[in-house]
Order: sequence, then structure tokens, then C-alpha cells
Amino acid sequence: MQVEKSLLETIVQALTVVLPVRQPADVALRTFFRDHKNLGSRDRAWVADTVYAALRRRRYLEHVTPEATPREMALAALVKVMGVGIGQIESALRPSEKGWLVALKGAPAEELPFEILADLPDWVIGRLRKQYPDEEILALARSLQQAAPLDLRVNSLKAPREAVIDRFHRDELHATATRISPLGVRLREKPALQKHVLFLEGVVEVQDEGSQILGMLMEVKRGEMVVDFCAGAGGKTLQLGAAMHSQGRLYAFDTSDKRLQNLGPRLKRSGLSNVHPQRISGENDAKVKRLRGKIDRVLVDAPCTGLGTLRRNPDLKWRQTEAAVAELNAKQSSILAAAATLVKPGGRLVYGTCSLLAEENEAIVTAFLEVHPDFKLVPAKEVLERLGLAVSGAGEYMHLLPHTHDTDGFFAAVMQRAG
Repeated sequence: MQVEKSLLETIVQALTVVLPVRQPADVALRTFFRDHKNLGSRDRAWVADTVYAALRRRRYLEHVTPEATPREMALAALVKVMGVGIGQIESALRPSEKGWLVALKGAPAEELPFEILADLPDWVIGRLRKQYPDEEILALARSLQQAAPLDLRVNSLKAPREAVIDRFHRDELHATATRISPLGVRLREKPALQKHVLFLEGVVEVQDEGSQILGMLMEVKRGEMVVDFCAGAGGKTLQLGAAMHSQGRLYAFDTSDKRLQNLGPRLKRSGLSNVHPQRISGENDAKVKRLRGKIDRVLVDAPCTGLGTLRRNPDLKWRQTEAAVAELNAKQSSILAAAATLVKPGGRLVYGTCSLLAEENEAIVTAFLEVHPDFKLVPAKEVLERLGLAVSGAGEYMHLLPHTHDTDGFFAAVMQRAG
């Protein structure tokens, strides 16, 4: 396909809006498309793909372009990252641009500095170097530079996974079973899922395979009392509700009215009747206090840097800061301590993040266990084996990594209260 001058100019305009990362990229793009209603679906796709390619390889593109302007970033992203041929874009080029683009097209990337190849901020690389050798960091970083697949979770109360895959095949959509999660389906294409009958009838929900595995560590049972302490829009809440066969009570806590409102339509589609969304003002809300010591299982999917989700949220690496990690650590510790008060004797507490940093993961759990001797770590490997899930590298904790497991990056710790 030819990239015409008008399309290139639109891509440059979009990058000019998104690159300052004053807000999440998806929000900025939604506003941009709302202001450019004349764009067709094909052009919108080109704009979105190029913007996300530029965000994933921003550090590299700033390094290899003459002045790192939005226009130069757009051209370099198209030619070097997305594989567009010079001939496909030549009609949109200015006289001074073809020379450096041709040179860039043929330049070997492997000769670049490690930090540019990894395309991560220095502070992130510095922290990862405390955990992994450079070879492992580079493999992880390169996997984070790829677009995330579209994973769905099958609502097991409405259909078996095999029937869902068959239906997608009949609709000429390439669908496969996820490698680890028995609930997951991966689509090769990214169709207008919101219009598909399986979505409209609550048979499938969008949920990364890693997130599904985190939810499975809860091992919920029918009739139990369960709390999803940081429910957000409720992806794992719906998973837990289905695993409970819509029996018992499942509280979905969150501090955001908007996030819980987004759960509403999803909950209606799911057909679940055991989910009780509740907005709380914070960890010490009266709704939390009245459930102390009464809950069988509590999930804390804690707010975090989100660095494990860079495949789908590449702007996060440029929006997060080193100072924000310390603030998040305090919040994570506080939330985990508050959630633990809900767990009854013999009950389970699962702490998880979609972060890659030990400071948000092992360090939080270790500090919690030091001052809560009534909680003990349950090796994640034992739980996963009992569930029949083959997660390589699992031990006391579970680490899911995109270059190893082809999921978003996730951490999880399973704990049990004495009694």
C-alpha cells in the first residue's frame, strides 16, 4: 500500500499529540480520532499502528533520526519498524528526507548501544539489572517491543472453549487455545469484537492469558465468600464469579466509580448473580472493616507501574518515573495489609501485580510476612501443579514473562492465614 502525503501528515499530527505523553496513549488517540471523524477505518488503523510502533521504539527512533521531530519519528517508524518500503512512501517525502531514510533502512541495528536496543528508560534498566543478566533483559525488552496478541477468556458457564474456537473458525477468524490457561482463546486478527455474538452474549471477555492464570491461583470454590480487593473494570472478578459457578458472594471493591461502572455491562452479559460491586473510599472504608476475618479468599491485584504490560501500553515506560515507584510501594504495602485483615483463619490471600520490578513484588510480600507471622507463603509452584498448569520457572512465587510465557508480565504470591 502507498502511504500518501495526506495520511503521513495525519500520522504526524497524531504523534504530535501523543508523544508528550501527558495522558495515556489510548485516551489521546480516542480524542484525536473524535476530532478527525473524516478518517476511514483503514487510515485510522495506519495512524494507530504507527503511533504505537513509535512508542514501543521511541528511544531507538530518537537515536537514529536527525532531530527526532514527530515527522522524522513517523517516517522512521514506518520504514524501519513497520517495514514499509521507501517506494511506498516516496511520493510523500520532502527532498531532504529520502537520503537519511535510505541509509536508515540499511543500517544494522545490532551495532547500537544496549540501552537503545532495549528501548527502556535508564532507571528501568538499572533496576532490572539487579534481577537479570543483560542477555535476559534484552530478550525481555525485545518481547515488550512487540504488539500484544488478543486474548479472550471463555465464560465456562456459557460454553466450552472448543465450541468457542469452532464458532470463530466458522466466522473465518483464526482462533487457537492459549498455551497455559484452559480458559483462554487467542485470536490472530483483531476484529470488531464488540459486535460479535460471542461477546454480546457474554461467552467471551477480553483478558490476557497471564491475568487468567493469576485469577486461577485463588482456587475459589462454590459457596465461598471472596473479595477482589482492587477490582478495576472487573476482568478477574468475572473470572472468579464463573469459577464459583455463580454461587456464594463475591465482592468487587474499587475506589473508582468509573471503573466499577465499566464493570456493570460486563457483569450483565456474564449472567453472574453472585457479584457485588462496591465502591470504597480506601483501605479503611467501613465496607472493608465489616468483613474483617470473614472472607475465604482475597485477591489483591495491586496498583503498580504496569511495566509488564508494555506490549499493549508502551507509553507507560515514558509516563512512569522512578519517584512514582516509591509512592506505589507505600500504596501496595498499605493495600495488602488492609486486605489481609479480611482473611479468615485458614483463608487464602493472593498478591499480584503486572510489574517486572522486585521492589513492587517480592519486596512487598517479604516485608508483609515479616510483620504478619500468622500468614505463610504457599509455593506458587505447588498451586500451579495442582491446577495442572505448566508455568516454567515457578517456585515460591510465580513470574510470567512475555519472552518466556508469551503473556503480559505478571507476579503473584499465594499466602495462607494460620488456623
